[in-house]
Amino acid sequence: MDQMDPRARDVNILLVEDDDGDAKAIRRAFAKAKIGNPLIRFQNGVDALAYLKGETEQTPPRQYVVLSDLNMPRMSGIEFLEALRNDPRLRSTLFFVLTTSNDERDISAAYFNNVAGYILKSRAGDMFIELMSVMDNYWRFVELPVIENRSASHG
Repeated sequence: MDQMDPRARDVNILLVEDDDGDAKAIRRAFAKAKIGNPLIRFQNGVDALAYLKGETEQTPPRQYVVLSDLNMPRMSGIEFLEALRNDPRLRSTLFFVLTTSNDERDISAAYFNNVAGYILKSRAGDMFIELMSVMDNYWRFVELPVIENRSASHG
């Protein structure tokens, strides 16, 4: 039959993380897990949301997965998630929380807004590379929605 689905290579990873050290650790884990998907980083939800809505000079990808911290300046991860869920074009975004917060209110709010997973950075620890491999396999095997960028073509 056919080999690896070429769409798997088209999935961009949007990392929304304000901490430079955590962002570097995630990039290293991706490299060690041999995940070659493009990784685009934003330091807050405001900038990530503007990008996904097509309000920047860059064209957002048609297929992507969001990995987002919760505790960030300007717009928290939960506020970012809620904004995505309230946007008819972006509501189907596959969203993973990657955070230090084990606050039950954050966990409940994330799952109330249909996250694909809530991952504690502290629990990932030494198994972080394995976790990234599991996530890579996940988005290779599941069908992801294609997000059409209408704002760029209808200006």
